[in-house]
Amino acid sequence: MAQGDEQDNRASQGDGEQKKKQDDKKGGKKSSPLKRIILVLVVVVVAVAWLGYWLLTRNQIETDDAYTTGRKLAVAPHVNGYVTQLLVNDNQFVHAGQLLVKIDDRDYLASLHKAEASVAQAEANLAAATQMVAVARQNFPGRLIAAKGALASAQAQLFKAETDYRRQHSVSRAATTQQDIDYSKAALDQAHAEVLRAEGELQQSTPVQPNIENQEATMKQQNAALKAAEADLVQAQLNLGWTEVRAPHDGWISQRNVEQGDFVQTGQKLFSIVEPEVWVVANYKETQIKKMRPGQKVEIEVDAYPNLALHGHVDSIQLGAGAAFSAFPPENATGNFVKIVQRVPVKILIDSGLDPNVPLPLGVSVVPTVTVP
Repeated sequence: MAQGDEQDNRASQGDGEQKKKQDDKKGGKKSSPLKRIILVLVVVVVAVAWLGYWLLTRNQIETDDAYTTGRKLAVAPHVNGYVTQLLVNDNQFVHAGQLLVKIDDRDYLASLHKAEASVAQAEANLAAATQMVAVARQNFPGRLIAAKGALASAQAQLFKAETDYRRQHSVSRAATTQQDIDYSKAALDQAHAEVLRAEGELQQSTPVQPNIENQEATMKQQNAALKAAEADLVQAQLNLGWTEVRAPHDGWISQRNVEQGDFVQTGQKLFSIVEPEVWVVANYKETQIKKMRPGQKVEIEVDAYPNLALHGHVDSIQLGAGAAFSAFPPENATGNFVKIVQRVPVKILIDSGLDPNVPLPLGVSVVPTVTVP
């Protein structure tokens, strides 16, 4: 009896397990449609999300090949000398006209005094030459008139001497003396000599206008010498003024390469001044600029400041890819050609979003997004 009961129990357990497996299979068949519905819903949601993202971003063109840039002014002295005062420090903000560096000015001050003395001397020489021209305009015509009068007087004396000479030789020897004859001969010779002298003076006095022009030429030479001296004076004044190096524009001092006591030379770079204006240069692929035009709005993300949202617009598109302006531009007509997508620099101006308390250095990476039609 006991053995039979055990077999009945085993049989009933086997039937129960088999019935349980069948129930499980039925339950699995019933749950498979729900899984398919969930899967379809997931696919639909992803598709809708992708479609929405595409609709929202299809007119937005972005690139991570972009950076900030601006104007960097290199400050260099016009004159040589030792730096006696250094009035700025690294990364200091300066204003236009502010004194930055003072160079020893003693040599240039001495040159200025010498130039001032040269100008005074040149002015005196020009004044004397001007007076000489005024005198010449009166003297040379007067000398000509005097020479003509002297010649007429000499000719009259010659006529009188010739008359006396003929008279002495026309009378009888008893009516005159040898002394009177000798005197008449000497007077005649002297009269001839006076005429020759008067003719010579007349000839010397005849070129009145050339003599006046000669004095005027001397005056012009002195005037030119005065202008040269004045130019030297201006140069000396400039050199003295250039011993003070001042800021040409508002900005921050960067790359300072000078210390007090250094000897600086003309054209030596002392430091740079970075102007406050900053813009973005974005190197877009040539396939991205088809609809890009100046004036289009741009949203700018700054890697250094993730919370800083900048707004700007496209200012201009460079007429040439970056490779066209490189030191060694590509020669596509030689060798094997491999097409490479080029990048075109686009200048983007920042309209708003800058924080005065957050400096935006030049050369930092940004991500601009241009909205195109």
